[in-house]
Amino acid sequence: MLPNINLTKLFPAAYEAQRAADQAAEEAAVTAGLHPLLVELVKVRASQINGCAFCLRMHTRDALEKGETTDRLALVAAWWESQYFTPQEQAALVLAERITRIGDEHTAPAPQVDIEGVLDEKQGAAVTLLTIVINTWNRITIASHYPVAP
Repeated sequence: MLPNINLTKLFPAAYEAQRAADQAAEEAAVTAGLHPLLVELVKVRASQINGCAFCLRMHTRDALEKGETTDRLALVAAWWESQYFTPQEQAALVLAERITRIGDEHTAPAPQVDIEGVLDEKQGAAVTLLTIVINTWNRITIASHYPVAP
């Protein structure tokens, strides 16, 4: 079990730096022309893999507010088994999974999706930044034991 240490309260400058990285990743997504729902799908998928309840609740709510459907959100964890996701969303989800599981990348099979054939260079870079940032948030919230109560 991790010690009960709230990193963001103890080191507010680190929290502000993470918020700035988050804002930069969001701006990159807009610049790259990524749809806001795709951005939320990336955040939800990485948070699922990492088991971050706080971020899952937040980004599921954000996705719903932006018009995402409950059916699609229910299937994000098994997106490759459905026909709900566009080729661009599939490419973004594969990339997000590969970045999130970067330590296992060389040993774990991944769904066959042509990322470079679907996402242009800026879009791929934006998805990568979004994934890095949400992974950092996941680790901060899990390590800090952010409460997730009904």
